[in-house]
Amino acid sequence: MFYLKKNKKRMLALCLSAALSVGSLTVYAATEQWNDASLTPAFTTKTAVSEHTDWADWKANWDKIKTNYEQVALIPGSDFSKLNFGWYSKEKANEAVVRIADNKDMKNAKEFKGTCTEGTVINGVQYYSNKVTADGFEPNTTYYYQVKLNGKWQQAHEYKTGDPHNFSFMYVGDPQIGASKGQVPNESAVEQSEDVAARNDAYNWNKTLNSALAQHPEINFLVSPGDQINEPAGNNAEKHLLQEYEYSGYLSATAFRNLPQAVAIGNHDCLTTSYQNHFNVPNPFTAETNSTVAGHGYYYTYGSALFIVINANNYNAADHKALVEKAVKENPNAKWRIVVMHQDIYGSGLDHSDSDGIILRNQLTPIFDANDIDVVLQGHDHTYARTYQLTSDGKQYDDFAEYKVGQHGQDHKVLDNKLKSDSAFKEYYTSQNRCYTIADMKQGTLVNPEGVFYMTSNSATGSKFYNLIEQQQDYVAARSQTWRPTYSVINITDDKFTINTYDAQTGTPIDEAYSIIKR
Repeated sequence: MFYLKKNKKRMLALCLSAALSVGSLTVYAATEQWNDASLTPAFTTKTAVSEHTDWADWKANWDKIKTNYEQVALIPGSDFSKLNFGWYSKEKANEAVVRIADNKDMKNAKEFKGTCTEGTVINGVQYYSNKVTADGFEPNTTYYYQVKLNGKWQQAHEYKTGDPHNFSFMYVGDPQIGASKGQVPNESAVEQSEDVAARNDAYNWNKTLNSALAQHPEINFLVSPGDQINEPAGNNAEKHLLQEYEYSGYLSATAFRNLPQAVAIGNHDCLTTSYQNHFNVPNPFTAETNSTVAGHGYYYTYGSALFIVINANNYNAADHKALVEKAVKENPNAKWRIVVMHQDIYGSGLDHSDSDGIILRNQLTPIFDANDIDVVLQGHDHTYARTYQLTSDGKQYDDFAEYKVGQHGQDHKVLDNKLKSDSAFKEYYTSQNRCYTIADMKQGTLVNPEGVFYMTSNSATGSKFYNLIEQQQDYVAARSQTWRPTYSVINITDDKFTINTYDAQTGTPIDEAYSIIKR
């Protein structure tokens, strides 16, 4: 099972610090609850990691894993018939190449070519970013792919397509490899360094994915609302090396050899170019005027669903409006419209749900309404929460433009500090974000409901948890903090959307199912 560890001395220090803070609101931080890999059992699922079967083996191989920067990321293409590939290489090629076949021997394989551009320097070595799009994929078919890495064809891996009219995807929250730094593992009396934390969290990330796929083999791809890594800032060589260690740990999951992933840019991803070098996203919205160095929002379709992935670290809502409208205009017949974004504008976590998480709420809510968005999948708050069906109330509110300083990441501290030091401002800020109406409070299965359903996912690795906010908001239908990694499985047919959320180790549901039927 998953285990939790508390460091009582550090908890006491936090409490004393809070008690000594006079005239200001409490400074929140990650709890002492986390998933200690040294206490977890070996991989036991049918899809277990073949090379690394237990914690001791994982530790022994970590130096190889963390420096394996050239792992391939599969990403959904712009529609069901396409598949995108992204990977690093040490050698510069004229073109990046992938080949696809219907057999493992790669007979009569078809080659697809893309770009190989200068990527990033890691530990003094120049790496190149390779991106290719392959097409022609048919439903319910098994394919094999190979990438050419440094002039040599790599091992062939299997890729199975599903049914675009009845598909499922895994929705996870904040893997944030490396976020358990500073915690004290059972096997040591010393706080975890960034490197050791990345090792811990990457191991548990593998466990979650393997468990989920063993319990739900119907999963066709993965959706993450951001914060794949933890190390947030700094372009110096040491910081950049840690970021790439974390990306290597994140991409080390053997599930990703066969499982496409559609990931958003989180505030811990947004301050480095590594995100856009690793992930070859479809339809990147390069017209974004306030983009981050990590890249842009993007969109894609899968069957009857349109997915719009917003880079919410950009506080310019006009950019998000333009992206949503562009995606909807190009896909007018999409039955389902789903937005994925990192910041939880309707969440229930103590750290963000009433502060920086809602900085875009009063601007994005009417945009989602105007474009008939059905579902918004969020992260950021490391707690579980789902809302009732919500709509905008149609009123005008202060957009707090003066606190939208540059890009996100550390910039949200300007707002946080103001909220923590000025109770009158906090009251005003809260009032200006009561911009919603609860359109439908029914639970279970809803038929043609009004409004938008918002979901916030908890940590999928247990690298970091937050407490729930003390007072449950009126827009929240259900919430929990189990202190255990969770994941959701979302099934979409041409007329039904259903979400279930599970404990990552046991596969036990942590909440009832929520379904929307469209007729």
